[in-house]
Amino acid sequence: MAEVKSGFREHEHTADWELEVWAPNLVALCEQAARGMYALSGICLADKPRIQRKFVIPAVDSEQMLVKFLNELLFYSEQYRLGFDDFRLRLDEDELTAEINGATIAHMDKEIKAVTYHNLKVNQTADGLVVRIVFDV
Repeated sequence: MAEVKSGFREHEHTADWELEVWAPNLVALCEQAARGMYALSGICLADKPRIQRKFVIPAVDSEQMLVKFLNELLFYSEQYRLGFDDFRLRLDEDELTAEINGATIAHMDKEIKAVTYHNLKVNQTADGLVVRIVFDV
């Protein structure tokens, strides 16, 4: 069996940004969604100091967990001007534990206001999971 790849790509959307994300499992999907969100914003991190944060997201369902995880990252960027590029994520039965490392944001092209639930559905495919996420900008 071939190894399943992870990734993301932007899709045209009328007013907001839409990102398609794929990965072999939910943990990898969250990480790719975060990386994609940062790429859409054009975020560049400062070299130092490195900063670590840890938080837990209740896993009611895949869609809510994904949105809450991304919104937590947006909170750090809005309130503390922090971005992250190193993700250690663990999914237990009812929660996602995130240990993330990053730095202050040195540059951002455009701010994302929120992650939406618009047409949000994590889909299982033969190759893994796929989701389209719409961001309010």
